[in-house]
Amino acid sequence: MKPIIKIKNLALKLMISVGIVLFVSIFIWSHFTIKFQEKNLIDKKISDIDKFCNTVLKFTWFAMLHNPNRDMQEILKSMSVYNEIETIRIFNCQGQIKFSNIAEELGSIAKKSAVACKTCHETDTPVMKKDIKDRVRIFKSDQGDLLLGIMNPILNEPSCSTAQCHYHPKEIKKLGALDVVVSLNDVRNEISFARKMSAWTAIYLFIILAITLGFSIFRLITDPIKKLINETDLIGKGYYNNQTNGISQQDEIGKLSIAIHDMGNKIESKQTELNRQKDLYQNLFDQVPCTITVQNRDYQLLEFNQVFAKKFKPEYGDFCYSAYKDLNKKCNDCPVERTFADGKSHFSEESGINKDGSIAHWVVKTAPLKDEKGNIVAALEMSIDISRRKKLEEIVKSSERKYHAIFESIPNPVFILDIDSYKIITCNNSALTVYDYKKNELKNEPFSLLFPGDEEFAKFIQNFDKPFHERLINHKKTRERIYVNIWVSPVQFTEQKVLLVTVVDITLSVETEHQLIQAGKMATLGEMATGVAHELNQPLSVIKTASSFISRKINKNEKIDKDILNTLSQEIAIHVDRAAKITNHMRLFGRKSTFSREVISVNETIKRAFDIFSQQLKLREIEVIWTLDKNLPEIIADPVRLEQVFINLLINARDAIVTRFENNEEDKIKRITIVTLFKKGVVTVKISDTGTGIPEADINKIFEPFFTTKKVGEGTGLGLSISYGIIKESGADISVKNNPDGGVTFTLGFPANPGGLNE
Repeated sequence: MKPIIKIKNLALKLMISVGIVLFVSIFIWSHFTIKFQEKNLIDKKISDIDKFCNTVLKFTWFAMLHNPNRDMQEILKSMSVYNEIETIRIFNCQGQIKFSNIAEELGSIAKKSAVACKTCHETDTPVMKKDIKDRVRIFKSDQGDLLLGIMNPILNEPSCSTAQCHYHPKEIKKLGALDVVVSLNDVRNEISFARKMSAWTAIYLFIILAITLGFSIFRLITDPIKKLINETDLIGKGYYNNQTNGISQQDEIGKLSIAIHDMGNKIESKQTELNRQKDLYQNLFDQVPCTITVQNRDYQLLEFNQVFAKKFKPEYGDFCYSAYKDLNKKCNDCPVERTFADGKSHFSEESGINKDGSIAHWVVKTAPLKDEKGNIVAALEMSIDISRRKKLEEIVKSSERKYHAIFESIPNPVFILDIDSYKIITCNNSALTVYDYKKNELKNEPFSLLFPGDEEFAKFIQNFDKPFHERLINHKKTRERIYVNIWVSPVQFTEQKVLLVTVVDITLSVETEHQLIQAGKMATLGEMATGVAHELNQPLSVIKTASSFISRKINKNEKIDKDILNTLSQEIAIHVDRAAKITNHMRLFGRKSTFSREVISVNETIKRAFDIFSQQLKLREIEVIWTLDKNLPEIIADPVRLEQVFINLLINARDAIVTRFENNEEDKIKRITIVTLFKKGVVTVKISDTGTGIPEADINKIFEPFFTTKKVGEGTGLGLSISYGIIKESGADISVKNNPDGGVTFTLGFPANPGGLNE
């Protein structure tokens, strides 16, 4: 049941509730106080009447003994008048009124049911009650007055049984009763006055307490609460630094004020942080480089960020599919619909037409927005325009196709290898053509498949840090040997670091070079022919002389001394060996050979090359100075080709010295100096001459093919070019410079064989 009147004022509620409690308390207090006073007055009245009755009995005792009829009546009248007694009567044992201040009652017999008689005659057998409370009766008269009656028994005494006036046997204990009735109007008046005083006192106390309570409530509760309400209103409006004025209480209200103020500070701090985060997220929402919308279940726009607003200029309530996709209905595969259906985030890639007619592509991500009960109330859709990326993808795909076409059409073999396992990931068509393989036969196969053996591949791997590898030997599928140059470079390939290996087939070049080297050898042999003839003339002359001597002795039948014959045979053998050595050397030098690197001694190779020229240099009076390091480490090179280099350098030195002396510079020394030394891991060979030298303008061209400083017909211009190629092929360096006193010095630097270093 709803209350009829709703009280919204706290002070009024407190005053009413406290007032009711106060009123009831005062009422109860007044009621019990009046009752207590009433009881005390009545008890006092009873006590007074009881004393009066005893007095009457004492006065009447003597009169009843001597002259009861005359004295008793007078005594009772006098006492009733003097003591304002309403009724005073004496009953005998039969209930007859013997004496009374009311003459009309004399002689009448009272009924047992009468008010006065009920005290003792409640039962059939009368009971004499001694307790005054049991003998008192309060009743109203016919006129409505409140009366108090006390019935006192008149007991039989010894004097009564021997009295002169009458006789009462001893066995009778009660002779009669004295009934005294007095008015209680004075008590009623006092009680009425007391009630009025209590009422006025209660009203006075109620008013005073109500005023005090109201003032206290207003001062201690209502006013502070109004101030607290005002402060909370200000806090609610965003004004947090408001210290409540006038509340200096140290009670709960004061503590509440402090708590509200602290709450305001904390709310301000939290609100500041929330505002910061709100601004942050609002800025993120508005400034992110993508479109963000919030949609309801009907796909209508509830919210959208600035990017979306600037790009599509929508209105709140527009359908998403018409706002930026220019559609009349939702997409067939709508991620927002799926989000509303299952409450999960969804992703999709969509295409559409912008309002300007251009084709657009989006990546769409959705997420559900739920209320506090967990119900999905909206969906957040974030779209990233990937139109440019799509264009770039097309460009990349086109570029990929283009570069793939370039990759496949490169005339040289190109391999892509795994950087860790050296397995072939892919290769171009030229690799298949050169090596006679099919692509599936090479894919995922080790690159060592193309090498003639594991040792060659191991050497290749050891020098893998070098970008260029020259003159390596590979095998085709048919095991045919080919010569290749290889370039290796690490690259990033489809998120994987790989090795890009470019191969150049130089087999034809190597064969041409071999032919050129062979031609150079033949040219060298041609230039050496005169010197070789001189070298062979001496042993042939010795053999001719010895054979002629033996022939003459035989023709003359002369005996040849055994010692002479032994000497001749030894000389012939020595010179035959020398001639054989020269011819074998020439034959080996002129033989066509393949490139073969092996461990050799530089000193021995120079000496072999010099053996062919020793007689030629003697004939031309050219002095040779040798400064060879006996502890020279060995090197790795092709001995025949390196010998060809030294022969070319010695021929050039010889010709330069001869040319200089032909130019009337006979005062100069004819000298070739050969020096070998080892320093910092490099075996160095220096061949110096005292010839014509090289013009400074031509010194940088000296190793170019077909370049020569000799006269026409005296040189091919290939010697130094071939020598340069052989030196580089051996991993060595060659340089030339003019000497201060004329002539040039060729310096060759070879890396020493690590296994042959002498500590």
